[in-house]
Amino acid sequence: MQTKTINSNRSTGSRPARGEATPLLAGAAVAVGGVGAVLALADLASPLRTPFALFFLLAAPAAAIAAALGRLDPLSRTVVAGAGAFAVDLLVAQTMLALHIWSARGGVLAVAVISGTIFLLASVRRRGASAPDARTD
Repeated sequence: MQTKTINSNRSTGSRPARGEATPLLAGAAVAVGGVGAVLALADLASPLRTPFALFFLLAAPAAAIAAALGRLDPLSRTVVAGAGAFAVDLLVAQTMLALHIWSARGGVLAVAVISGTIFLLASVRRRGASAPDARTD
């Protein structure tokens, strides 16, 4: 019977690199937010509906605003995106209450549409800025 020795040197790749967990956390956040949106839109009774829907209501606009603020340093982008997400949620709620059309499903749908629009505009702007000029004079 042979025994296998374990290399205790951590610089040889036994630990994941620092940035390797970021895509995993981003994927988990998207999954939790997506489940929250689906639970809220489908009006399914679940103990996870409220926390996941609240996570979606804060994370979706924050991610969209953070994508639009790509040139800021990470801390500033996080703070501005968080405040912007809170402002989007408050504006949606205030508008729906003022128009007497408040519903949880409508609020989640409105935040999803606004977040998607912000993200799409940021993506188009970024693609337009990086594309070569195709004008011919």
